[in-house]
Amino acid sequence: MKTTVDVLVQKYGGTSLQTLDRVRHAAFRIAEARRNGPSLVVVVSARGSRTDDLLRLAADVGPAGPSRELDQLLAVGEGESAALMAIALNGLGIPAISLTGHQAGIRTTDRHGDALIARIGAARVRAALDGGKVAVVTGFQGVDHAGDIATLGRGGSDTTAVALAAQLRASACEIYTDVDGVFSADPRILPAARCLPWVQPGVMAEMAFAGARILHTRCIELAAMEGVEVRVRNALSQAPGTTIVERQDGRPLETRRAVMAVTHDTDVARVLVHCRDIRRDLAPDVFEALAAHGTVVDLVARSGPYEDEFRMGFTIRRSQADPVRAALHEVTAAFGGGVHFDENVGKVSVVGMGLLSRPEYTARLMAALAAAGIPTSWISTSQMRLSVIVPLERTVDAVETLHREFHLDRDEPTDGTSATPGRSATA
Repeated sequence: MKTTVDVLVQKYGGTSLQTLDRVRHAAFRIAEARRNGPSLVVVVSARGSRTDDLLRLAADVGPAGPSRELDQLLAVGEGESAALMAIALNGLGIPAISLTGHQAGIRTTDRHGDALIARIGAARVRAALDGGKVAVVTGFQGVDHAGDIATLGRGGSDTTAVALAAQLRASACEIYTDVDGVFSADPRILPAARCLPWVQPGVMAEMAFAGARILHTRCIELAAMEGVEVRVRNALSQAPGTTIVERQDGRPLETRRAVMAVTHDTDVARVLVHCRDIRRDLAPDVFEALAAHGTVVDLVARSGPYEDEFRMGFTIRRSQADPVRAALHEVTAAFGGGVHFDENVGKVSVVGMGLLSRPEYTARLMAALAAAGIPTSWISTSQMRLSVIVPLERTVDAVETLHREFHLDRDEPTDGTSATPGRSATA
């Protein structure tokens, strides 16, 4: 059943709710939007470092507990935020009700700590909206088939917000955070980075996967599949922010900027798997072991094939390395092989559109890093991303170098003319 009123979904992140003053500020903003616009669903994250505090509490109690119990504990943070926000809104004369993921009808898969949203009933959310109330929903969580709380992993509140926006056919989903929008690079390390007024969903998904922390990949993928317009805005300012949308401005594709941003990721481990005196391809076994642990793989490289040797390398998240060490060693041990983890690396990516169609971009990337004295190893290319592995301590230098090389500190030309003498306007 379709909601009978126009709906806007807003999501407030942990830093936006870190203090009670920020909770009140967000409540004032929500109240103003409700008085002047459509019905509102508000999704909230845990306040500030609340999730980390809860994890420390669990660690202090004893050894790592069952994942079910950790989910029970971590869900407390969002529940606190939702109740405080509903109390603040009611105090401002805006009727509001707080709802847990369960009460909001969010059903998940059974994987505790990294569950996926399977479906949303949303009957109580619709009833609240039809009754003139703001529905304040806990992000990051739902319930599995057994009725147990299951959390959605990193970026889960963003995914909750987009999923609700899709289910309710909302006009848009606004993600409020502590920065003005999506930037051409991380503004914390590069002050020259520009806030982008718009980003295509595919480009945003690549940016998120390649290290941009503003939105999670699953959130953007869901928004693209469901046709949800996402806006990223600063909860503490009136900056217009960034809209994630397929832009159609009438200009020929050849005159648009191809490179949109440079991203970096320091949560990277380079893994080398090798076996000698083997006539079997171990790649299927390696990938099955990684998949069993939900480990995301990037930048895969193989040497050979050789009749008596197997060698393969790939990158994974450093934070996912420990759970798969034993599994990979088990795969290779039976053949006298080994596994080496190098955690002293970072990944830097140039993200945009049509990059493979412009082979000079890969040449420029490699030449710029070489000129800056930054060693490179593995490289991966696609139409939307050029990624390279660099030493961890040179990651920031690489971001600065590539941001400058592709002129991302300058506004995109609007008339199809060249942005820089001697360079194409698509640079």
